Amino acid sequence: MTYEQYLESKKERVAQSGFSISDDELNPQLFPFQKFCIKKALAQGKYALFEDCGLGKTFQQLEWADKVAKHTGKPVIIFAPLGVVGQTINEGKRFGYEVNLIEDTETTEPLTGIYITNYDNMEHIDSSYFSGVVLDESSILKNFQGKTKQKLVDDYKNTPYKLCCTATPSPNDATELCNHAEFLNIMKRGEMLAMYFVHDGGETASWRLKGHAEQAFWDFVSGWAVMLNKPQDIGFEMEGYELPHLNIIDVPIETKKRDNGLLFNEVAVNATGFHKEIRDTSEERLNKVAEIVNGSNESFLIWIAQDDEGKVLRSLIPDAIEVKGSDSKEYKRDKLIGFGNGEFRVLITKLKIAQFGLNFQRCHNQIFASLDFSFESTYQGIRRSYRFGQENEVNIYLITTDTMQNVRDIFEKKQAEFRKMQESMTLAMCRNINKGLTLNKVEVESEYKSDFCHIKLGDCVQKIKEVPDESIGFSIFSPPFAELYTYSDKLEDMGNCKDYKEFLFAFDILVKELYRVMWSGRNVAVHCMDLPIQKGKEGYIGLRDFSGMILKSFTDAGFIYHSRVTIWKNPVTEMQRTKALGLLHKQVKKDSAMSRVGIPDYLMVFRKEGEHNHPIKCNIDVDTWQKYASPVWMDINYSNTLNREEARDRNDEKHICPLQLDTIERAITLWSNEGDTVLTPFLGIGSEVYEAVKLGRFGMGFELKESYFKCAINNIRSAEFEKSQATLF
Repeated sequence: MTYEQYLESKKERVAQSGFSISDDELNPQLFPFQKFCIKKALAQGKYALFEDCGLGKTFQQLEWADKVAKHTGKPVIIFAPLGVVGQTINEGKRFGYEVNLIEDTETTEPLTGIYITNYDNMEHIDSSYFSGVVLDESSILKNFQGKTKQKLVDDYKNTPYKLCCTATPSPNDATELCNHAEFLNIMKRGEMLAMYFVHDGGETASWRLKGHAEQAFWDFVSGWAVMLNKPQDIGFEMEGYELPHLNIIDVPIETKKRDNGLLFNEVAVNATGFHKEIRDTSEERLNKVAEIVNGSNESFLIWIAQDDEGKVLRSLIPDAIEVKGSDSKEYKRDKLIGFGNGEFRVLITKLKIAQFGLNFQRCHNQIFASLDFSFESTYQGIRRSYRFGQENEVNIYLITTDTMQNVRDIFEKKQAEFRKMQESMTLAMCRNINKGLTLNKVEVESEYKSDFCHIKLGDCVQKIKEVPDESIGFSIFSPPFAELYTYSDKLEDMGNCKDYKEFLFAFDILVKELYRVMWSGRNVAVHCMDLPIQKGKEGYIGLRDFSGMILKSFTDAGFIYHSRVTIWKNPVTEMQRTKALGLLHKQVKKDSAMSRVGIPDYLMVFRKEGEHNHPIKCNIDVDTWQKYASPVWMDINYSNTLNREEARDRNDEKHICPLQLDTIERAITLWSNEGDTVLTPFLGIGSEVYEAVKLGRFGMGFELKESYFKCAINNIRSAEFEKSQATLF
């Protein structure tokens, strides 16, 4: 692979593995936007439909399954929540598809066409029978450690055609999209986390999108998924897809004053307190529900939290039916479909039973007998009635108490985050849905040249090719630590990698060029450290031997391993900054097997073999030499760095960590002469060139990021000013 091909591959353009089909070959009952989405999904082969409720995902997945089955000559399996299975079979009949219920694949009859089963039957289904698989309500994948998610990923990893369908692909945070990508064979969860997300440390810290990666991430997702709130999002007509008015009606219940020594009752701030409040306020809440329902002749859907609530409500509302978790599959299916068809006026059930996939458009009144911590459950529950095709205003009654306000606050916060995600995805989709992604390569060319230095803006792998053979006396740098940090959204950024292997491909090219430009007998010093492996990303906690990777890269290029300096770092400071499990004192008390020492920095030194025509005359005294010769540098001032704040841009992560000036000064003093050219391929804010100028060397460097490059020029100019001032007298 050439370097240019490597950069192209980093763009993560999702390869198409499907087949093309014309509009005329699709079901004529489909709307134009539905045909568009199906064609995208078939062409891609592995795709996701993240469409809001009421946009016809069931119809689209049936058409997709029908075309895959006919194209491959093998059957397609649909997995769906239990309550949705019967509705999908009926929808199939309405649109002209034969959908067969299957409990297991132990049959002598040949399987053809479309089959459907609920997720509980996964154990009895042999994936090898099917050429395609559809996950209806694929948000079931959201729990990355869940058994269901892992079984789906493992069992269907070789299935050529896959389709995921849900309105809430990542109800809690964007990392849940990683599971969809992994199921679709797009990218492994750990790779996506490394490339687009950052973890701020600690056991409970969450992953978040890197500042530089946000647009790139949504561009990437738009390559294998479509997200729609409405057809207009991708340029189609809105006829027939106008939502009715939604009335959110708060019904407050004032709870009895508790003997808690406070003026007001305490707010339920966690799940335990919340469920206690549900029990303590049951009578007041349920009486209010019955009052609303019995005062109307209209249909109602009542969401409850506990089975006991259903029993009470059935006694208060004579014509209500209830669907419970303990009911048989057949009973659940019949009653849920029956309510959808208008056979019953009032349905009482839990969100976890009927929140997904069901169409209750005949009912435009819902009552939440209590609130729910789960945004996804609440959103999906509301959208059973509030969906495209609903002809009436939808009334959502929220029975709230003065002690449950925090639950409402949590819900509204998650709703805002979900809407932001939808907007970001929609914008990306509009940018890229009808065209391929364009390669984001460095276009700006710039440089700064003086009597003391020559630095250039651009990709170090390409810029170093402009450096003459055997022209560099010393090189020192701190490379990006594989995929640990991302400094920019540029493809050439070695920190902008999905894993350490991708990093090493570009780094190896650079090291080979370093071997070419170095004088024989001279040294390269590389600052690095071992890299933490996070459980949320790779499934276990440990360290990656990054210094070992650096060693292999240099020795493979022909360098001799010269020496290693360990640079001491304060483990207490590291613990406070990272909240790393292995450094917490409580972990020693809990299980010291997981406890570790702090991670030091290393200065790895390599020498180019060959005729040594440029000996170094290092004029330091014995005491200084003994300090420098120590295998551990204990006295490096970790805060002695150039000012990095002025180099930050709005998308920068917390990590901008220039190499300590003490380390650079020692290395340049030990391994170069005055007048030598000192090269840093990763200029950053100019620390290495800054010290080179101060010590009478000629500095050379390359930097990819414009804001860092500008800062480097300012820093180097200050060193040049000091140097010129010293020569005036």
